[in-house]
Amino acid sequence: MNLEQAEATIKIVKEGIASSPELPSELRSGIESLVELVSELLGRVQLNSQNSSQPPSSDPNRDKKRRRPSGSKPGGQPGRAGTTLKQRPDPDKIVTLKVSAKDLPQPRRDYREVEPEIRQVVDIVVKPEVTEYRAQVLEDAQGKRFTAAFPAGITQAIQYGQKLKAHAVYLSQYQLLPYQRLSEYFADQLNLPISPGTLHRYNREAHERLTTYEQRSKQQLRQAKVNHADETGINIQGERHWLHCLSNPQWTHYFPHKKRGKIAMDEADILPQFQGILCHDHWKPYYQYTVLHALCNAHHLRELTRVEEQDHMAWATQMKQWLLDTKQAVEQTEGKALTGEALTTCRASYQALLQQAEMACPPPEPPLDERKRGRLKRSRARNLLERLITYQDDVLRFMVDPLVPFTNNLGERDIRMTKVQQKISGCFRSELGAQMFCRIRGYLSTCRKQLISASEALNSLFDGKLPQLDWQATETSTA
Repeated sequence: MNLEQAEATIKIVKEGIASSPELPSELRSGIESLVELVSELLGRVQLNSQNSSQPPSSDPNRDKKRRRPSGSKPGGQPGRAGTTLKQRPDPDKIVTLKVSAKDLPQPRRDYREVEPEIRQVVDIVVKPEVTEYRAQVLEDAQGKRFTAAFPAGITQAIQYGQKLKAHAVYLSQYQLLPYQRLSEYFADQLNLPISPGTLHRYNREAHERLTTYEQRSKQQLRQAKVNHADETGINIQGERHWLHCLSNPQWTHYFPHKKRGKIAMDEADILPQFQGILCHDHWKPYYQYTVLHALCNAHHLRELTRVEEQDHMAWATQMKQWLLDTKQAVEQTEGKALTGEALTTCRASYQALLQQAEMACPPPEPPLDERKRGRLKRSRARNLLERLITYQDDVLRFMVDPLVPFTNNLGERDIRMTKVQQKISGCFRSELGAQMFCRIRGYLSTCRKQLISASEALNSLFDGKLPQLDWQATETSTA
């Protein structure tokens, strides 16, 4: 039996129950419960990344959408500023090739040498570089010695340098290599016996060096005009924890905690002092903060798709199209916001769609048994509709404020690599490991947003200075 046949069978059973008043109440109640259970399970089977928050990787045998033909020829298009590998004027090594006498038609003839034909090969040489510091020692007549000072940080007879530490942290925290694999890399490629414990110590050193940075970055987020919030589950020592993310186009902050709600957000110590606009996916604890809110319409589009596909309600199709058309209308304005008559017209059409939806998807009727108390159970379609009604200012904030995006995609993108880390390593082996990952990864994400590469950011960090971050940046948000 396929999905369509199952839906048809459920419909027939419901009609049969309604047309059979002679059924005993116990039997009727049991059949209705079974039908409701089957309907719920059938709805779960039909969920995918297009109509729910499930990731695309969970879609069974998903069909990939084919690109529409653009009509352009393959390759670079006219007017494109292409890049190509160019010869360097200062090669590290020069190999001179002589013409063999066997290749000359007249070996005894006099030839004059002209400009050579040059071809370059760009390769890499992976090897450690050892720098030896020899401190001068002077001794006076009484045998007292005076030794020249070594550079700061050089305290052992032999030790690893700061560039190696930065490289190890880059591979561990940015490229997400586990400690054991990273230790094998150093042994195989560089013949350096660096243990997993030593690699952990380098990450801990980077974590400690970033203490001041984290406090300053949190202050930047507190003062921002718009922030994006999201959270995702992580595994620490086999237990469920949560990684909270607060970010904007300039700054990123991660915070691990056992709790998902307001207790964790308060301990992160950003939202309690934040006074701007918070973009999120309608996770209720966010509404415990007295700030303006903006809801993610990408979530609404997916939920409307589910209502359209599973509940077959026309209002969901119309609301989806209205949201997409309004998004396009906002993007076409110079100030990225609707004003005047256009704004009035959009609000009126939104209200009209909600009225149609109310008729097609009414609230549940109160039970005949007055002894039953509490909030009546709503369908998913009704819950979505009530959210669109109750929080319509937050749904439509992208229309009136040019800083507010249509979606919360920025916040979701900022936590995406956390899921990759969990797939690779499975879990964090300690809370300290999760804290180190969050602080270092937040720093690297911030640097990338401000056009500073991860390698440059870590080299600067271990050199004892932070890169030139824009501490006075005016945050603006992008869709």
